[in-house]
Amino acid sequence: MTEANGSLPSISDADFALTSKGMSGAERTAALKKLKDYLGYYRDNFLGYQVNQDLRSVAADLPELLKVHSNNIGDPFTDSNLMTHTKPLERAVLAYYAELWGAEPYRNTSANDPEELETAWGYVLSMGSSEGNVYGLLNARDYLTGKYLLARPHTLPDGSVSGVPKVSLAQAEPPKDNPNAHSPVIFFSHDTHYSVAKAAHTLNIPSFGEVGNRRYKADAQRVMGTGTWPKEVPSTGGDAGPGTIDVDKLVKAVDFFGGKGHPVVLVLNLGSTFKGAYDDVEGVLKRLGPVFTEHGMNERTVEQEDGTTDRRNAYWIHVDGALGANYLPFLRMAQDQKLVAREPRVPAFDFRLSNPGIHSIVSSGHKYPGSPWPCGVFMTRRKYQLQPPPLPAYVGSPDTTFAGSRNGFSAAVLWNFFAQHSYADQVTMVVRCHDTAVRTAEALRKVDEKLRAHGKEGLDVELSPHSLSVRFRMPAAKYVRKYSLANVAIATGHDTVKHYSHLFTMPHVTDALIKELVADLMREDAFPQEAEYQLEQAHLVTDMSVADADLSEVVAVAMDRGFA
Repeated sequence: MTEANGSLPSISDADFALTSKGMSGAERTAALKKLKDYLGYYRDNFLGYQVNQDLRSVAADLPELLKVHSNNIGDPFTDSNLMTHTKPLERAVLAYYAELWGAEPYRNTSANDPEELETAWGYVLSMGSSEGNVYGLLNARDYLTGKYLLARPHTLPDGSVSGVPKVSLAQAEPPKDNPNAHSPVIFFSHDTHYSVAKAAHTLNIPSFGEVGNRRYKADAQRVMGTGTWPKEVPSTGGDAGPGTIDVDKLVKAVDFFGGKGHPVVLVLNLGSTFKGAYDDVEGVLKRLGPVFTEHGMNERTVEQEDGTTDRRNAYWIHVDGALGANYLPFLRMAQDQKLVAREPRVPAFDFRLSNPGIHSIVSSGHKYPGSPWPCGVFMTRRKYQLQPPPLPAYVGSPDTTFAGSRNGFSAAVLWNFFAQHSYADQVTMVVRCHDTAVRTAEALRKVDEKLRAHGKEGLDVELSPHSLSVRFRMPAAKYVRKYSLANVAIATGHDTVKHYSHLFTMPHVTDALIKELVADLMREDAFPQEAEYQLEQAHLVTDMSVADADLSEVVAVAMDRGFA
């Protein structure tokens, strides 16, 4: 409910200001009550972001974990000297995801067992998928630039195999006939989450556009049909399109850079942030397979400075499945059971794909199934795992993860959910989310019809296939705040934009909440006059703060870059 004066609940810095004297018990209780009421209101009206707010089982089942610092420091498959950990639960969660994503769970047996190298290794993230994207691209960079692999057999100059673990991260030298062999370039679409571009910049993995404009600018028109190489792979249909990667342009670009000897890092999306779009991972790999074969990228020799060699792919395929990797497997099961429409088919995306296959997948646990804080899962195959620094005796567990020190609560939250919910339960849950998205889009289209019938601008409602994200014209600021709506701007001309919001029908979203939104969008004050609208909404739109830039470029940055 709203406050007595009709305004939305709010909190301010003054409500929680601290002094050297602290607060009295009454002051602290009052401040905490205001915080609880504020968070409770917006939790109950939460629509705009891909987060599950139904966390009742966490509060009911795991309160004792709030009374202890649990830390899963180091490798999840080696218990550390810090005994207040939850690694058995973490290993159970990882085995669950490995099987869900079509890989054999990690066994942690013989380092040189070929079957062991095919098993899935991963860990529960302390952050969301952004951490997993950084870690995935870090592994991609080191794998493609010739760093040592962890405990993989190495062929010595005399032909014998050495099982001695490497502890060096020395850089292999490229062969003389291909100076670009250890100079990877990264490809991702215009609709990819901003964390990928940030991770690539941090890790010094140049984009194909950056390398192309520096070294191959004269080829841009022939390959891409533009005078310069784009910074990202275009999305199908541009800003107004569904948000999937333009496969034809991707294949042309990969073919060109593969022909120049560059290894390729490719990031594909399973649920882009704003449009909820799903790249056809299987279709992309089928198109790229012949390209990789033509340029000898399926297997190249990497020679280390000590004379040992490895045979590796000259590409790394990373799937950013922040939302989709968690629920698409169950939506696919629902299609098989004819509980939802069977066409278009939910795309295959996981470790079942081969020749070429997937190298790493990341998902966010706070989005789906749900967690009180950001968390997630990163997973790769054991054979792609890179050698970490020497064993840190201080903690007693190899430092194979990105974060090192990782909270143990997240693993318990994910374990508790999967222990409570069978596959059948999750199929039921995802069908409910899917059907709610379809009903929401239908309800908003009726609002659109009514607005247009009265000579007003419509809502331009869109729902991508398989998506839980429904997009529509941005309403007035107070409704944006009430429902925590996420917003972007799309260029409709050189100097004009249209503002859009979206909502996600996550498991906590009810028909009653959607009905309340629809009723609000029918109010007279739901959409201000256009001039007032532009001014009022400018501060609500994602990433619109770039100074002295062409508006169309600002809008391009703004699209689909908001939430990790």
